[in-house]
Amino acid sequence: MHDIIIIGAGTAGLSAAIYALRAGKSVLLLEQLSYGGQIINTPEVENYPGIKNISGFDFAQGLYEQATALGAELEYAKVTGITDGAEKTVHTEGKDYSCRAVIIATGAKNRPLGLPKEQELTGAGVSYCATCDGAFFRGRPVAVNGGGNTALEDALFLSNYCSKVYLIHRRDAFRGEAKQAEQLKAKENVEFVLNATITELVGEEELSAVIVTDKQSGEKRELAVDGLFIAIGQMPDNAAFASLVDLDPAGYVVAAEDCKTRTEGIYAAGDCRTKTVRQLTTAAADGAVAALAACAYIG
Repeated sequence: MHDIIIIGAGTAGLSAAIYALRAGKSVLLLEQLSYGGQIINTPEVENYPGIKNISGFDFAQGLYEQATALGAELEYAKVTGITDGAEKTVHTEGKDYSCRAVIIATGAKNRPLGLPKEQELTGAGVSYCATCDGAFFRGRPVAVNGGGNTALEDALFLSNYCSKVYLIHRRDAFRGEAKQAEQLKAKENVEFVLNATITELVGEEELSAVIVTDKQSGEKRELAVDGLFIAIGQMPDNAAFASLVDLDPAGYVVAAEDCKTRTEGIYAAGDCRTKTVRQLTTAAADGAVAALAACAYIG
């Protein structure tokens, strides 16, 4: 039995592991995919205090190495639920694990457009990770859909490889950092398509174009692209914990800045919980807060 089981090995989960281990607790991290979380797909991190510039992968690797050097254990498994009691039991598809406290740090996954053909064309022109798949579209036209930092980062990254980058956003202004938007404006191969939404994906075996509809005029326009990178936000995957924690209408775990859920000994940290700001700094802060709260609960 471990003192603390952390579900998710992203920035929040790994930060929680570091703090719990330094407090003398035994820690098991359960991760469904790969350690590091969404940040591993970010080519450059420039807004983490104390680090001028680092790739998302290197940032995540540093966290992982720090946690494992302190004694963290990591197993890959999909968590299917938690049973509360004097001891907590974390259920996975293949095995059950016992612990004294649980930290839910599952993060969030990419939000799809929800259009016909989207699932069929994923991997055949449709992607949710520009840094993963962008190199496949070198010298070819692509589109990015979104208006936040991720979309702007994706468009900047792709503009270095692709012949043309359409940046499609449903509003008339971007939510992302103004500095990045200005950098994109200066790129000759980048075109902003604002006040527009993607309403159709064209192509059978591979994507060949997207249809965008102007929100004001209703006018449709076909953009010939070989790739579409969707960056319209994320959504949590917390349904497995709904019997022990409250979820808001969007599916995020209801927990305040103390990271406590309605069940004693179960905490939520990082992008999976209700919060206004979702950044590396807030994920790391949540990890520290949740770990110290769990340690105090265990005693």
